[in-house]
Amino acid sequence: MPDFAARRTTMVDTQVRPSDVTKLPIIQAMLTVPRERFVPAALAEAAYIGENIDLGNGRVLLDPRTLSKMLDALDLKSTDLVLDLAPGTGYSTAVIAHMVQAVVAVESDASLAEDAGNALDAVGANNVALEVGEIASGAAGHGPYDAIIVQGGVETFPEPLAEQLKEDGRVVALFMSGELGTVKLGVKHAGTIRWRDIFNASAPVLDGFATTRAFAL
Repeated sequence: MPDFAARRTTMVDTQVRPSDVTKLPIIQAMLTVPRERFVPAALAEAAYIGENIDLGNGRVLLDPRTLSKMLDALDLKSTDLVLDLAPGTGYSTAVIAHMVQAVVAVESDASLAEDAGNALDAVGANNVALEVGEIASGAAGHGPYDAIIVQGGVETFPEPLAEQLKEDGRVVALFMSGELGTVKLGVKHAGTIRWRDIFNASAPVLDGFATTRAFAL
């Protein structure tokens, strides 16, 4: 039986801390949540590798470095209500749930959502509301949110999601341009989100987050 606890420690020591992620709540959450429980059973051995894990249908579980640096940029507080978009099998939701008051997760793939629900129940994440629906529509009924995070690539950030962010709220998303991507942190002031670049990463663009391209002859 693999020593997954030791692998979690190695993940934090070799992928998270060296990426200048030192906030204790992030470290503790990533040392606690059993990542192997949130990947397809056949991929449990690969749960702690330093790259995105393919969940099928253009969906991935973001690598530990990317997720930890996104969370670091959000600077989450224990009183925050967070919207976690496209959590896939629920790992990001479980990590965030350790750090904040409550998490609302929206997943469009019913099969992934079922796996996420089972895994979240198994680890006792009782401050989570998991919904199946269009990711780009968010979950306005639970908002507004202190912070929003997107677990996949985007080309544009839909206005309905921007409206669900509180004034002075923070959002972090991975903006893709071809094969290259930049994680950006947005802060909402006077109803407008202002973005700044944080670091480079890569992930497939999620449905509903692609830029509409005009047809030309």
